[in-house]
Amino acid sequence: MRKRRGQVIDGWLLLDKPIDLSSNHALQRAKRLMDAQKAGHTGTLDPFATGLLICCFGRATKIAGYLLEADKTYTATLLFGVETDSGDLTGEVVSRADTSFEGLSQKAIEAVLPNFRGVIEQVPPMTSALKHKGRPLYAYAREGILIERPPRTVTIHAIDVLSCEGRTASIKVSCSKGTYIRTLAQDIGRALGVGAHLVALRRDRVGSFDIKDAFTLEQITELASPVTAVRPLSELPEALAQIFIKGSAIEPSQL
Repeated sequence: MRKRRGQVIDGWLLLDKPIDLSSNHALQRAKRLMDAQKAGHTGTLDPFATGLLICCFGRATKIAGYLLEADKTYTATLLFGVETDSGDLTGEVVSRADTSFEGLSQKAIEAVLPNFRGVIEQVPPMTSALKHKGRPLYAYAREGILIERPPRTVTIHAIDVLSCEGRTASIKVSCSKGTYIRTLAQDIGRALGVGAHLVALRRDRVGSFDIKDAFTLEQITELASPVTAVRPLSELPEALAQIFIKGSAIEPSQL
């Protein structure tokens, strides 16, 4: 059997994923910088999105599945007056507000947000990686095939407007796993009667892990020893550390 190349590294890295790079490509760059044998991440970010990507090395890959269940917090920027088929800036425009539309007030946006707090239902976008008959939905979308998608129940713990500049607004969203922020943006635009889509997205938190503690790829490159950015298993939050002790079940609130 061919021996794996690289070092045996057990630990986790908080990476600030850059824009225009897939989560897997960001992970592979970090893996090469560490010269690590084994690595995985705990939840995909779209290429246009930035922010917290938890990279796990060696034995730490055991926590990846648990962190997929964790609550997450995002900062999202919405553009009002235009809706796309994907719900974000990568899609094709499907509708536009009347030419007289000049923007919205923060008060108007805040007035519809109570409809999106708590337990809500979302219809997954056709551009998602959810499977239908073994194929991801985005594969059907590329062929122009529309698949009926049942709504999914998610929880929005908090949603607040951070800023508003007429046609654009930034919001902060704390939500459960499986929440599509681009669908949320689309639904908010529809509730306001003008349409909207996501033009920027940043993941700020995953469970108890925060973006303020993350490294960029550039910062890792500048380290004398890049592996020093990897934190040991002994520094995992207590609930996650229990996985290596007794494999106990973990609730998302504990992460």
